[in-house]
Amino acid sequence: MTDSDQASPLLLMRGISKSFPGVRALEAVDFQVAAAEIHALLGENGAGKSTLLKILSGAQPPDSGSISLSGTNVSFASPQEAQKAGVVTIYQEFTLAPDMTVAENVFIGREPGSRLFVSYRQLEEQTAALCRRIGLERSPRALVRDLSVAEQQLVEIARALSMKSRVIVMDEPTSALSQSEVAKLFAIVRSLKAEGISIIFVTHRLEEVFAICDSYTVLRDGRLAGRGRVADTGMDGIIKLMVGRELGLQAGRQSSYATAERALEVRGLTRRRRSTDASAIELHDVSFTVHKGEILGIAGLVGAGRTETARAIFGADRFDSGAVRVSGEEVSIAGPRDAIACGIGLVPEDRKQQALFLSLAIRTNLTIAAQKLVSSLGVFISGSKEDALVETYRKLLNIRMASADQLVGNLSGGNQQKVVLARWLALRPRVLIVDEPTRGIDVGAKVEVHNLLIDLAKSGIAIVVISSELPEVLALADRIVTMREGRVTGEVPRAGATQESLMTLMTIGARHAA
Repeated sequence: MTDSDQASPLLLMRGISKSFPGVRALEAVDFQVAAAEIHALLGENGAGKSTLLKILSGAQPPDSGSISLSGTNVSFASPQEAQKAGVVTIYQEFTLAPDMTVAENVFIGREPGSRLFVSYRQLEEQTAALCRRIGLERSPRALVRDLSVAEQQLVEIARALSMKSRVIVMDEPTSALSQSEVAKLFAIVRSLKAEGISIIFVTHRLEEVFAICDSYTVLRDGRLAGRGRVADTGMDGIIKLMVGRELGLQAGRQSSYATAERALEVRGLTRRRRSTDASAIELHDVSFTVHKGEILGIAGLVGAGRTETARAIFGADRFDSGAVRVSGEEVSIAGPRDAIACGIGLVPEDRKQQALFLSLAIRTNLTIAAQKLVSSLGVFISGSKEDALVETYRKLLNIRMASADQLVGNLSGGNQQKVVLARWLALRPRVLIVDEPTRGIDVGAKVEVHNLLIDLAKSGIAIVVISSELPEVLALADRIVTMREGRVTGEVPRAGATQESLMTLMTIGARHAA
């Protein structure tokens, strides 16, 4: 970081501290961003990044400290005040209204037109221009609820771009994007920098820091751990600042625990698009097998049908034809309850929307699917049994929490993911499907989740890992199935798989690749 940056940064936060009940989230943190730079804010989940950003955005007040923008002291009592001052935040958790259109979400509260009437023509024209700019191929009139996770993320970005901003905070903006969409986003970020806008870029994908960022700040345990120019450091240096410990990284499995016994067989799974769900991704004759103790990876770009396949197997979505066999027996799955009874568990891609009850305690979230294990006479919930179960998996999965009564919404992303995993482990499933198991969690927690999945496979559970990160699939899977447009396009053993070969199968399919 240059002396001029330190002397007159665009954004300067000094001595920021913040506490919550039982938790010291930030301790006298200094943070600064120069004009027209892309600045990475890094740290493990729970390091204090989100709290710092919420204070900057006006969503939470600091206990102490000051904020200045272009040399002027500011204090934001609400996100609206921050936006008026030129600070716009795109949170990792979406803030979209699902029953409103893309255009209405992009310009919500700032609709063009007169004081009395909204000009829907201008609204849709301006939204269409933003969508073209970021490569979102959706009508401005499309309902947000009909968009994929990746498309919803792009709507959030379009909303930020529609505001006249001096600082744009992007909290995990690439977590649900494909490689091509990430490349488009990076082009947008660079163009914003060229226009004089500063970007605070929060990511757990450290390779992105070196691809796009100029400077970095690392937080650890609510304190400033280090900062500097990206060009002056390396991956190992940043990881050491983030975790302050040896990770024991899994650079790739050296052995397989797969047996000859078939735990899950999917044959001819087909799901047609319905008129009431016109944006749904169809499935066409999807077939694969997973053996006991095996980790099967499913790779594909956004829209390939990976999540839809998992939801169909679990009974969350109905399929039109095909068969599912568990341990050699064909099963009828009309809903998730049937899947659970058959020994199938699903960790969904969006833990906050689809798995957790954020306003309830950890004990409730962990035991909610295992009521028989924590009840007396099958009727009354036993607090002591709940405590024992929570404590068992707290130790097993190294869940960092204050107590079983802590709200799960106050945990870091990595610890929230462990709670979801613990929920299923308590039921001892035969098959566990994990969709984007490390989305939005830090490098340290990612290693812990990887090692946990490998240990589960070693215990005999069949694991299906769906991931957008090819290095993750290559590190974990015994075999990899690739998908494109709702079809299986190939199957590759780990020994013969590379990122290039998988990408070929994911984008053009086996027939064209040959």
